[in-house]
Amino acid sequence: MLTDDDLNTAMARCDQLGAAVARVIHGKDDVIRLLLVALLAEGHVLLEDRPGVGKTTLARSMGQALQVRVGRIQFTPDLLPSDITGTPIYNQATGEFRFRQGPVFNNIVVGDEINRASPKTQSALLEVMEERTVTADGVVHPVPRPFIVLATQNPIDMEGTYSLPEAQLDRFVMRLPIGYPDQQAEAEMLRTHLSGSAVDTVRPVLTHREVDDLIAQTKRVEVSPAIESYLVSLADFTRNLAELRLGVSPRGTLALGRAARAFALSLGQGYVTPDHVKVMAPWVLAHRILLSSEAELSGQTDIDIIRRALSAVPVPRTA
Repeated sequence: MLTDDDLNTAMARCDQLGAAVARVIHGKDDVIRLLLVALLAEGHVLLEDRPGVGKTTLARSMGQALQVRVGRIQFTPDLLPSDITGTPIYNQATGEFRFRQGPVFNNIVVGDEINRASPKTQSALLEVMEERTVTADGVVHPVPRPFIVLATQNPIDMEGTYSLPEAQLDRFVMRLPIGYPDQQAEAEMLRTHLSGSAVDTVRPVLTHREVDDLIAQTKRVEVSPAIESYLVSLADFTRNLAELRLGVSPRGTLALGRAARAFALSLGQGYVTPDHVKVMAPWVLAHRILLSSEAELSGQTDIDIIRRALSAVPVPRTA
């Protein structure tokens, strides 16, 4: 069980990290908090929105604020899988092949415009995102921990984009929009960014050990049997809707549980409540379902379906 000191320290560290990123990303405190929650849950995040709203800046700022190894991949149509994972290199002196690690061998990997790469290249991330390993020539290479992919993508109707396969979408713990800033935040952004890259001014506020501690503490946040049943019921509700071709997978249920735990810890609470689940569910579950053609034509969205599930599934009386 987490002590009050543990919880207060965790909340203070989360607030400190959020404040560091907020100095660069103005007016998006909610998005920063969700990204921070994904970090505690050691889950990958897909930032999806129009070009120019700060997706890459947000991902890079989070990486800069942590004393961990950060790598960046610019996805393009000609990018090869080996450009991501690495490739064996022949050493003439020893007569042996040596594996040269790719950019995924970092703690935080910023994948810029992930849906501009071909499906073959996108699939190179599947193993490493789920298993935290890369297999090359039959040899398994573990990536460093923590390992988090912060990927950005433009809407799929933009020119030169490929849709991410469902199997890869399911490996992202969250899909987050950024949205345009309000006028006050955009004016503040002008004052901050016109003199140069504001991301470069971000200084690390948490050490590698402190990040590891937060991730370990997240796993100790209590989830009662009633909350576990609530999580399963939400997922099961989506699997029985005529409007859906695909409901929430068991991986989605696990992801929602981890995210709810992380959200509770970021608020200095040692147990998960239904309110924690309700806040996280739209961002964790919506990208894991597929609407039927009829539902899409009627104007329904994946977020609408998840909110419908939250309204329909009874909330446990005791957490």
